[in-house]
Amino acid sequence: MHRLTPLNRIRRSTKILAVASTLTLFASLFVWSLPSTQVLASGAGTPACTTANLDVWLNTQGNGAAGSSYYSLNFTNLSTHSCTLYGYPGVSAVTQAGIQLGSPAARDGEHAASVITLTSARTAKGFDQDTARSTATVVLQITVAENFPTAACSPITAAGLRVYPPLQKESTVVPFPFIACGTSGPRYLHVESVEKYLTGQ
Repeated sequence: MHRLTPLNRIRRSTKILAVASTLTLFASLFVWSLPSTQVLASGAGTPACTTANLDVWLNTQGNGAAGSSYYSLNFTNLSTHSCTLYGYPGVSAVTQAGIQLGSPAARDGEHAASVITLTSARTAKGFDQDTARSTATVVLQITVAENFPTAACSPITAAGLRVYPPLQKESTVVPFPFIACGTSGPRYLHVESVEKYLTGQ
């Protein structure tokens, strides 16, 4: 049997420590390299809101300014527990058959993204009417289609909006007829990141 001399034992221990240190370093780098949205959306243990557990609705009373209308696109938590939203939703206009019209909404960095924690809208008596705690909102800008050259926009009536809540792969459609661009290119839709719901939106 081959016996390790004291010197060889030291060398072997040094090699093991070096390998362990390297593995620890790689693990640390992997954690720090995770996308910030995955880290922030966790809300310190609170799960992310899923499409299936959200009521996505639009306040159709928009405000007009400089050739655009601004609407509040809202997300209400219908699950039985609190959940979080972070970042931007995916929004595009669709036909009644669900076909996308033109380009999807561009992101507007009007304010910094932050984690929004929504309490459950469910109560023992039904649903809570205090939407401020269970709802987040996104400012949706719809530019008047006539502002773009007709050939570049190809104006057409959309049946509604296909919405992907932030960080979700499943979508829902919000009925809302409006004049959209049928051709890709013009950015006639813009969205801001989610923020806390304000009473009266």
